[in-house]
Parts: sequence; C-alpha cells; structure tokens
Amino acid sequence: MKLLVIASVGGAIGAGLRFLVNQAFAARGLAVSFPWHTFAVNVIGSFLMGVVYVVINERLGGSPEWRTFLATGILGGLTTFSACSLDVMNLMADGNGLSLRAGAYIAGSVVISIAALFAGVSITRMGLGT
Repeated sequence: MKLLVIASVGGAIGAGLRFLVNQAFAARGLAVSFPWHTFAVNVIGSFLMGVVYVVINERLGGSPEWRTFLATGILGGLTTFSACSLDVMNLMADGNGLSLRAGAYIAGSVVISIAALFAGVSITRMGLGT
C-alpha cells in the first residue's frame, strides 16, 4: 500500500509536468504539424530514466521507494515511453545486445499498441453507432 501511494504521488507530479510541457509547446504553436510535445517528453523522460536507473541502483542501493516514486511515478506520468525504453535496455543486457526478444518487444510494443488503439476506436464507434 505504501508503494501504491508513492507511485500515485509521483504519477500526479509527472502528469502535471506533462500538462505543462504540452501547454508550453501549444503556446508556441509547436504542437500543430508534429507532436513535438510528446516527442520531447519521451526523449527527455527516457534520458532521465537512464539517470534514475544508475542513481537508484548504484547510489541508493536499489531503493524500491525511490524507484517507485521516480521511475514508475514521475517518469511514468510524464512520458509514454520511458518504461518501455528501460525494458528494452534490460532485455538487451540479458541477451548481450539486440536479441530476438528485445527486437520483438520493440516491434510488438509499437505495432501492437497502435493496432490496439485503432481497434479500440473502431469497436467503440461501432458500439456507439457512429
């Protein structure tokens, strides 16, 4: 229960940060022709996930509280891709490079997630009769 509260607080902070980034890009007219706001938070968040990974595992002894607050909470709320990026790195480390498992995870995460979004839209539209 403690880790759930920690993740929730971090997630609220991350979601608030994402909102502010989206607003900043929109105010400058940069989110019109290309989703720069999403691209930016994913790249920055993935970089920060790397920093957090090293700090937590090498400096803080793998603290589950800090990992939950920073990685799952803040970065999970901020980005749409940082946890996936970390998973890929871990799969690559296990297989000593780009393994079949890591490649399948990358392709599957992107392709299947996009297909699932389209399926959700189609099924919902059919269900609503629109």
